[in-house]
Amino acid sequence: MQPIIDEQTKATAAGASCPVDHAAWSKQKTARDVEPTGIPIECDADGIWHVRGFEEARAILRSSDTKQAGFRAELIGSVPRMRNQPILYQEGKVHHTQRKQTARFFTPKTVSTNYRGMMEQLVDRLIAEVQRKKRLDLSRLTMALSARVTGEVVGLTSSRLPGIARRIDAFFTEGSIRKDQHLRRLLHSINARSRVLSFFFLDVKPAIQARKRQPKEDVISHLLAQDYNDAEILTECITYGAAGMVTTREFVSAAAWHFLDRSELRARYLAAPEAERHAMLEEVLRLEPVVGNIYRRATADITIESNGQQFAIPCGALIDVRVHGTNADASVVGEHPLEVCPGRALQVERVAPSVMSFGDGHHRCPGSYIAIQETDMFLQRLLALDTLHIVRQPSLAWNDVVTGYEIRDFIVAL
Repeated sequence: MQPIIDEQTKATAAGASCPVDHAAWSKQKTARDVEPTGIPIECDADGIWHVRGFEEARAILRSSDTKQAGFRAELIGSVPRMRNQPILYQEGKVHHTQRKQTARFFTPKTVSTNYRGMMEQLVDRLIAEVQRKKRLDLSRLTMALSARVTGEVVGLTSSRLPGIARRIDAFFTEGSIRKDQHLRRLLHSINARSRVLSFFFLDVKPAIQARKRQPKEDVISHLLAQDYNDAEILTECITYGAAGMVTTREFVSAAAWHFLDRSELRARYLAAPEAERHAMLEEVLRLEPVVGNIYRRATADITIESNGQQFAIPCGALIDVRVHGTNADASVVGEHPLEVCPGRALQVERVAPSVMSFGDGHHRCPGSYIAIQETDMFLQRLLALDTLHIVRQPSLAWNDVVTGYEIRDFIVAL
């Protein structure tokens, strides 16, 4: 969805300086490193190719000569007796077929018909909690939001005990362990297996049993119709947990952080029509992509052209698309790439306002619309609470599994 075209956007598109007073707008908050400019593609001493240019990244992500290498793809690929790989790790015809069959769960029509009423009721309940408690941790609220919405889409709605959000979050929360810490590594492995079993028996297995009795329009029912076994459905649910729950949670928090920090941005968002609000949210996501690195493995020799040069990426090489860099490519996003600019006019046609934040090519995130929709529904209501303010700036950490930021201890109050 492209931004609303207003007068200041037209001026920018015509080549004039951006008329927005950038001293008043938010700057980037979550980047782990400052990406170097002017180096769209390079190979490091370890043979890893780092891609920061937008066109170069798009060529990689749309290439049929790469395969998924992020989210522990190589580990998943080594799991024995798995007839059906999770959709995140599938390639070729199998992946295209599965994407086509599951796309119906994420269309705007499906979101409006199947999920909008549920999301409105959920947002009402969460806003009532804010009004009742007066002070709370926003990062906990955003997880409750994303967990429920994703649970509905996937079919994880029959849990034996409450706490599915916490159980999903546990898969992606882990500290660093040195190679010589053998006991700690053993305990970590035991805990990981325990978390998987807990999630399976408390959340996934009851959902499978419920959908066998009464199929619905959700992912688990679809997988059962394709004869997926319990282990395959479990793996798919963990995958969707990462894609839908964990990442959306962080984005909602990041957007709220920007809007609560800048009253001008907040006022503009609240006064805007839906299309412009969505474009503003995608602009925040462009600046604060939740997944900071998209990894691919070359399955054949690849030649990439950049700035009049040709770069030969050999078969087997690991490619790191650095999303903060691609999203700040001035040749695409124009001036002030490290700031939120409402009404930003992109310099390249047919590019989403979020640029590479939802990925690109055949592995582009299918849930982009529902993520923006649920974020908008929640933030409209939350930011309309006039006295809502930040009590304490949130803490920021980095998750190496998702390759993204974690916003925690985000205390807000009325």
